[in-house]
Amino acid sequence: MLELVAHRGYARRFPENTLAALEGAVAAGARYVEIDVQLTADAVPILFHDRDCRRLCGMPGAIGDYGLAQVAAFGLSWPEGTGAGRAPVPLARVADLAAFLAAHPAVTAFVEIKREAVQRFGAMPVAQAVHALLKPVLAQTVPISFSRKALVAARTLWPAIGLVTTRYRDFRARGTASLAPEYHFCDARGLPQRGPLGHQGTTLVVYEIDDAAQARALEARGVRFVETFAFAELTSALKVTGA
Repeated sequence: MLELVAHRGYARRFPENTLAALEGAVAAGARYVEIDVQLTADAVPILFHDRDCRRLCGMPGAIGDYGLAQVAAFGLSWPEGTGAGRAPVPLARVADLAAFLAAHPAVTAFVEIKREAVQRFGAMPVAQAVHALLKPVLAQTVPISFSRKALVAARTLWPAIGLVTTRYRDFRARGTASLAPEYHFCDARGLPQRGPLGHQGTTLVVYEIDDAAQARALEARGVRFVETFAFAELTSALKVTGA
């Protein structure tokens, strides 16, 4: 049976990477969520995806250019077609994520450590800052990253980690074997066109999947986890097709 991972929370209907998006995902039945983490200029871990703040906050520069007090004044707008009359939603901190997970003990969060944070602050300081805040709910979290440096650091702090790649074949790049990641997140566009999918000892998670037929085709090839912005919509479509 397919498991769905709510990508940045329920991002189709709520501002991404916010508590509203996480609560919306859980209300729709999510047991797995994925969020992105960067650090503010004063090294506070915060949920944020983009390299710069323009798309999400309408501000210049990167999230790491601003202190927490400044970021607290930012607001994330609602997805197009969902936010009429609704006020922007504040950014969430990793501390808020920890409280959310404590309130939802059946939920697992995949925590993507963004390369921007690693480049600015260093892999181990970022991993340690995030770990310190998530320690009370550590069993409910799995750090994932494109950055192998981040995963080397995370491997010393978490029982499970996940490598993120855009191409399936990149899982075999030098250094992966020593990392032994428990999860591999891979872009659907980077998958081989045919044949079974998956690596022994590693759970494959394919992103970004919003179409039930595509999800079913991946399931037939051995995939058990897909990541989606449209959590409730894909859940409903899969039920219609027999999930």
